[in-house]
Formats: sequence, structure tokens, C-alpha cells
Amino acid sequence: MPHITRRSLAAATAVLLGATALTACGSADAGSGDGADAASGPVSLTYWAWAPGMDKVAALWNAKHPDIKVTVQKQASGDDLVTKIITAAKAHKAPDLVQAEYQALPTLVSNDALADIAQEVQGVKDKFAPGIWQQTTFGGEAVYALPQDSGPLMFFYREDLFKQYGLTVPTTWDEFAETARAVRKKAPKKALTTFSANDSGLFAGLSQQAGAKWWTFEGDTWKVGIDDAATKKVTDFWGGLVAEGAIDNQPMYTPAWNKALNTGEQLAWVSAVWAPGTLTTAAPDTKGKWAMAPLPQWNEGDNSTGSWGGSSTAVTTDSKHKAAAAQFATWLNTDPEALAALVKESGIYPAATAAQTSGALAKAPDYFANQPDFYTRAAEIAKTTAPAAWGPNVNVAYTSFKDQFGKAAKAKSGFPEALTAMQAATVTDLDKQGFEVAN
Repeated sequence: MPHITRRSLAAATAVLLGATALTACGSADAGSGDGADAASGPVSLTYWAWAPGMDKVAALWNAKHPDIKVTVQKQASGDDLVTKIITAAKAHKAPDLVQAEYQALPTLVSNDALADIAQEVQGVKDKFAPGIWQQTTFGGEAVYALPQDSGPLMFFYREDLFKQYGLTVPTTWDEFAETARAVRKKAPKKALTTFSANDSGLFAGLSQQAGAKWWTFEGDTWKVGIDDAATKKVTDFWGGLVAEGAIDNQPMYTPAWNKALNTGEQLAWVSAVWAPGTLTTAAPDTKGKWAMAPLPQWNEGDNSTGSWGGSSTAVTTDSKHKAAAAQFATWLNTDPEALAALVKESGIYPAATAAQTSGALAKAPDYFANQPDFYTRAAEIAKTTAPAAWGPNVNVAYTSFKDQFGKAAKAKSGFPEALTAMQAATVTDLDKQGFEVAN
């Protein structure tokens, strides 16, 4: 099968793969024995990953699959790893498998770093929520990775303070805004929450829930829609609340933010399913006082959420043991024993739906012991994750968000201009890289 190049990424992901092309990839079924690669002798695979304890999870595999040994090499996460993978791929020295964030997949595919494993992972699609699966396929028939963990967005709030101030948990964003104003009126020194410009992933997830499609393609041409109607709606909403002083404008993950959570100066946090871990450290004195609810909706009766974070397991184009690597990736992300180990050793929220309410996740996090159905509710929310539209230069868009929205948040104005600048920076970079970009 020909490699996917920068210019052909759009076409390759949009066109359905024919039977001839799939046959050309040739491999054994992921669920049969040790795979075709192992037929002629033992196979050694290298896996670049950053999740803690991944070596312990791989050890479970190695104990039962002596013909396919997986060695985990711990890596840094984020853009550093993406750059390292691309550099290794250009030198044809990439590992067999890599842990990759969903938003990094188009960048890796456009640099010919990831293999299409559709033939090797047949039958696993239904084990994941559609919105999560879509992020590994770009909406086409090719499969560039298997979902590993996800971060569905939710609404976390101080249950005790909501009762104290007579507040109702908002189910729509209009109600959210009214709740924010009510908090300021009843307790002027407190705020419902803050708009933070130091994490682009949250803004992307909120836009995703609203229906945003930041990158789309037709043929070989990319279109950047960061300033689309859905994202403008999100921008105007949060910018309006900041401008009128209904919410705070301070960044997250600072000592001041931790203090606001711990003392009750901030009553709520729009975050993801992994929030309990952060709250445990940021607001230790409030354990057992928080509750979780679905994200507010734009229209009453809607049922959708965005995602903040999450990663996948991909097989590289350099791997000489594609079938064996895909078999391990399938086991890692669908096998009950592997998923239980990922939860225990790596602390992830698995993307596989069957694992989201079993094993270690059958019981609520200690921090949320007051909400015993925490993971049952979380699993229902995760099923409603909206599709995400990532492109080849997410890193540029994210950096521009931090720069432009950081200034706007500090000034409590200029949010529309910040979005326009983010759009322009992303388009300019795509064009500079040699992609065909629609006006």
C-alpha cells in the first residue's frame, strides 16, 4: 500500500479502501494465534509510550505471548514525542508502536509515520464510542490507531456550596450563565468558574461539543474552520461572561487557582473525567464536597459532550511486524485484563466502553465517595462524545490560542479578534508547510 503523504492525506482518508488495496497490505487476523509475523520465529516489538506503568502492563502480555515480546521505552509526551516520532520515521528508525494523542494523529499520518491497520483490527470498532473511534479514522475506512483512553467533558461543582446559595445545577449553557451571575450577586468575592487560556484542549472540547469542525478536507484541499459558527458561539459565550465579570479570567493550574478551588472561591469546574485526580492535589480540603453532572447543553434536550485529552496506540510504517504490533495494540485496548491493568498501573480512563464501569472503575473515586454512581454516569456521558475534526497543525492552533486568548482574557475583551487571529495563524502555517488550503 502506498504511503500517505502530506498532500495526499485528505484524499487517502476520504476514499474508501478497496479490497485490492487491503489485500496488498496482507496480514493475519489480529485475533488469530500470534499473527503471521510470528510464524517464522519470535518477534520483538518496541513501544514508545509515556503513560506510567506501561511496562507492567506489557509484562502481562509478554508472559502469555512468548513469540511476541514487547519492550516499552518511556518517552516524554506532547509535541516533543510527536517531533521525535517524525524524526525517527524520516530516518526509518521509528519503533513498532507509539502512544499518540488523538489530535496528533493527522500530523503523524501526513508525515508517513503511521500505518493503516484496518485489515488487522477488524471487529473492534464497536468496542468504542463512535465519536472516539472517528478520531482514529478521520471518518474514512483507514484505521491509523486504536483508542486507548478518553477524556469526556463534564461539569464538576461544589455540592455543599450550591445548596448553601440555593443554586441549581445548570443543564443548558444559558442556565450556566445565569448561575454564574447568581453566584456573583449572592457572594461577590466568589465565582462560579474561570475562563482559562492556558489549556487549548478545553477550548477545543467545548467547541467540539458545539459542533465545530476546525479542520475538514475535500480532495487534496484542507479547509480551516476554527472561526466557524459553532466556535464563534463558544467564544462569544465565554468572552461575554468574562467581559461582564460574571466569571473569573485567571488561568488554571496555578497556586492561585488551586487556592480558589480549595477555599470555595471557585464553585465549579468544567473539566474531564480525570478531574478527581487533579482535585485531589489542588483542593485536598474539599474531598467529598464535589459532585459531577453532564456538561450543560446548547439546546435543551440535546445530549452531547466534547473531549479533553485522550490517546491512542498506533503502529508505525517502519514496523516490520505490522500484524504482531496490531495484535498487541488490540489486546492492550480491548482485553479485560489489559484494560484493568491500564486503569491500575497507568491511571487512565479507558476508551473501551466495556471497561468504563468494571474492575477498578466499578467503585467511585475516593475523592467522590459521596457520589457512588460516578463512573456509571461518566460512562453514559462518554457515549455521547461528539466527533472531533483534527488537522496536520494542531500544535500551531493551540499555541495561537494560548497567545491570543491569553491576552483577551487578561484584558477582558477582544475574544472575537483572538479567534480571528487563531484562524489566520493556522491557515498561514498550513500554507507554509505546502498543504493546499481553501480560502
